[in-house]
Amino acid sequence: MSRHSDLTQVLDRGAVAIIRAPSGELLVDVSKAIYAGGLDVIEVTFTVPGVLDILAQVKRELGDKILLGAGTVLDTETARAAILAGAEFIVTPTVNTDVIELCNRYDKLIMTGAFTPTEVLTAWEAGADIIKVFPAFVGGPAYLKALHGPLPQIPLMPTGGVDLETLPAYLKAGACAVGLGSSLVTKQMVESGDLDGIQKLTAEYMGKIAELRKG
Repeated sequence: MSRHSDLTQVLDRGAVAIIRAPSGELLVDVSKAIYAGGLDVIEVTFTVPGVLDILAQVKRELGDKILLGAGTVLDTETARAAILAGAEFIVTPTVNTDVIELCNRYDKLIMTGAFTPTEVLTAWEAGADIIKVFPAFVGGPAYLKALHGPLPQIPLMPTGGVDLETLPAYLKAGACAVGLGSSLVTKQMVESGDLDGIQKLTAEYMGKIAELRKG
């Protein structure tokens, strides 16, 4: 798919599932559980051991059923390795214009982490598709709304601290989508192999997003 269609998919779903764990053994099954719960945009972070193998395996087993991305990408070498392993989008925790340039070159969706207005605008002007406001819990929904005041044209995705309780306020504040990490895929669920729990929680989040958007 193209970068434009991938961006449309993220905006339509309204969420990105962020999965990480001390071990990568269960993460392919976790990805399948998230997909079964109704979310087909999944980011695997580079903090996971053997992440390139996991990306390749998820890509083999789920193929085009999901939009697969790589997160916690700090440099262009890591971004290119992730793309070669099957990642269709790249997520960074900070503003790295070289990574943005590489993703633009290969027509890959890029979500750049930023926090201050200057960082947000710098990433946007460099060619980022979505700005990941991180860590979102520091400023909360009120800060996201404040960012949108002078920068209404920039799609902002709060990540870090978004859960079922705070989700309505973030969407009301103008979030184009939300990043769902430990609030969706808890460490306990991963370690215990609670795939049914992950699927049900994913379905709950997706149902809530749909409900809030209609309202």
